[in-house]
Amino acid sequence: MTSLDTVRQASARPALPRAYLVWLAGTRASLLGDAVLYFALGWAASAHGGGTGALVLTAITLPRTLLLLLGGAVGDRFGARRVMVVGDAVMLTATATLALALAGSRPDPSPWLLVSVAAVVGTVDAFYLPAAGSMPRSLVGEAQLPRALAVQQAAGQIASLLGAPLGAVLVAAAGLTGAALADAGTFAIVLVVLVLVRPAFEVERSPREEGLLAGAADGVRVAVADPVLRSALVLTAAAACFLLPVVSLLNPLLAREHGWSAGAAGLIAGGQSLGVVAVALVVSRRGTMRRIGRGAALGLCVAAPGIAAVALAGQAGVAMAVAGGIVTGAGSGMFACHVGPLVLAGAPGTHLARMQASLTLVQSLALVVGNNALGALADARGATAATALCAAGACAAGLTGLALKPLGRPRQP
Repeated sequence: MTSLDTVRQASARPALPRAYLVWLAGTRASLLGDAVLYFALGWAASAHGGGTGALVLTAITLPRTLLLLLGGAVGDRFGARRVMVVGDAVMLTATATLALALAGSRPDPSPWLLVSVAAVVGTVDAFYLPAAGSMPRSLVGEAQLPRALAVQQAAGQIASLLGAPLGAVLVAAAGLTGAALADAGTFAIVLVVLVLVRPAFEVERSPREEGLLAGAADGVRVAVADPVLRSALVLTAAAACFLLPVVSLLNPLLAREHGWSAGAAGLIAGGQSLGVVAVALVVSRRGTMRRIGRGAALGLCVAAPGIAAVALAGQAGVAMAVAGGIVTGAGSGMFACHVGPLVLAGAPGTHLARMQASLTLVQSLALVVGNNALGALADARGATAATALCAAGACAAGLTGLALKPLGRPRQP
């Protein structure tokens, strides 16, 4: 066998299962619809002032945060597919009802209607997100799990990137009614997909005699007791605290501090999204690092110089900030593409949804703390100082992760 044949044989990888690809297409379409609806809700709420806008956002995040652990226990008890079917049916009904309620009404929907819809969204998310996060384990084998999650990451990033512009177009053309109808259509698509797609791999469920609250507490116990899962949750908290605020909070503040336009801030954010998608596509093609835990930690180390470049781009200009954004996105994508399969493949089969719930909860809480702390620092010392702190924090977290023994042991499935 020639060396070329060896390379070809090593690079040949079986295609991802058709059932997974169909499920992924349906759920990413739904994610795009959700992004459109979120934009439309925020835009409609802004007509009533900042207080109403904050109330609508809180109505989404508060029930989602409070019910996440219970949602994970429900997913492990009744099965991810069943929970997703119920969640899609509820959201299809809610969005269709919203569109009917808005038909023929005045242009600006009432604040309480917006808050009610947001509360439904947040409550369904608490049960839907852990189930959706654990679903790939029942559709692909462990050997293909990292590639499957990388494709999911890239598709999700593209859907999120397109959501706001598409939402703006729909709101301008048809208002909140059009956005609600579009989201209802995507939920109908996912509902059909979930009915047709059958899990190919059996996943053990939690025992029925275990209470849901006890199951939620047991999920936390397992996450804290397992050294690999515990380390992954700590790294996820660090990423939420030092990576995510760079995109959503600090980029606009830096643009204003340097006298750049909103378009410049958009270019930086686009560069970060481009970096995430590029790395996710590479991982989907080539696979993850052999020591998958080290790959997650290394992603934070890669992102750190990118964040530093964004922080120091005031004198060099927008081009340096965009380049730094691409590097930051590449590190973020590397982290996400490794920490996902690390948790999903390392979690017990009876605790898949609960581990996803713990992962989402840790990320949400760390993001709340990070956003508020960095916002206060930006007000006191400037956005450049806050962004530089993010670079230092990401680097320190990545180096700590590389030194942790539990993350050096797990290998690619």
